[in-house]
Amino acid sequence: MSETEPDPDCSAWQSGPIINWLLEEGRLLSNVDDTVSQLGKRLLAEGAPLWRLRLSMRTLHPLITAFSSVWERDADRTQRIETPHGLEGRSGYIGSPMEIINRTRAAFRKRLAGELAPSDHSVLHDLKARGGTDYFGLPIQYSSGTTANIVFTTDVASGFNDTDIEKLTEISAVLAPVAEVFSSKRIALAVAEAYLGPRTGRRVLEGQITRGHIDRINAAIMVSDIRDWTGLSSRMATEDALALANQYFEIVAEAVETNGGEILKLIGDGVLAIFPLEETGGPSRDACANALAAARQALQSPHRSRDLRLGIGLHFGEVLYGNIGSTTRIDFTVLGQAVNIAARIEGFCSRYDAPLLFSREFADQTGEPVRVVANETLKGYAGHFEILTC
Repeated sequence: MSETEPDPDCSAWQSGPIINWLLEEGRLLSNVDDTVSQLGKRLLAEGAPLWRLRLSMRTLHPLITAFSSVWERDADRTQRIETPHGLEGRSGYIGSPMEIINRTRAAFRKRLAGELAPSDHSVLHDLKARGGTDYFGLPIQYSSGTTANIVFTTDVASGFNDTDIEKLTEISAVLAPVAEVFSSKRIALAVAEAYLGPRTGRRVLEGQITRGHIDRINAAIMVSDIRDWTGLSSRMATEDALALANQYFEIVAEAVETNGGEILKLIGDGVLAIFPLEETGGPSRDACANALAAARQALQSPHRSRDLRLGIGLHFGEVLYGNIGSTTRIDFTVLGQAVNIAARIEGFCSRYDAPLLFSREFADQTGEPVRVVANETLKGYAGHFEILTC
């Protein structure tokens, strides 16, 4: 038994102080990882026979179906585990204690000190091999009817006793509304980021939702679409066209996000993305360099199929960034002449059979060698307008 291990006869520990802390302080912590860490430490300090604590929650996210916060007595920090979609079909989940809890919506208890059968899930064998002696997991119910799971594991030789189980169950019931708040916040953030982008999504959740709340920012603007999308979609089966469109969006999104930009709009087969100057913290050439790197990455992606040809237009200028709309429906977007110019530049990609075109304002910020493709007149823009590439 380690020096930090609780006394096996410590059933006299009290749940009241833990419950009071959850209701008064724990619910005010900034994130669920901190809450799980503090809860584990406080249980240990109170005398509870705890070695490991895990809180698992389902979420709404394009890539992740659930996440867990795992605290262990001897670890330096709480571990975050994110589980991708398709969880229900994986051997690591089928027959596991978590699957049993989710299916039965009832507590699951397994003493690990004795021999485990080959039919016992690998999760239990792994915890036993690490010194675990008793496993107790149970669902905690939200007001919506959905549940999260909390698991307590001990390495005390005698395991949990009946009093421990009763107190841990009592604490879990009080934890439920606290966990539900964190779960709701995480879902709101995931939805906002998925539909609005990380930067814009966070701004909306921070309260910047008033119509007319507009900032003037300098940014590199990227407008992209699929070349000959109308023809492709008419020649391909619907499922194949959809797969091609998703491939395109994944390639462009990865390129934009990897290089510090944010996609604001998916319009048909078109993408509108910005690389705000304020995000780089440096001169305007940094934002343009990032945008150019993103364009090149998308055009050179090894995941791009032969049928997928892109057109990308780039420009740099001032945009209006914020909320516009009606009294009942608003949109967070960018407006201004700079956006219109980027869109019109992208429109020339087909005419000049060039995958990448940009403005003189953009080119001057990059410092890269460029060549003039054409001098055009743009609606709403005085004089001739240079269209360049590199």
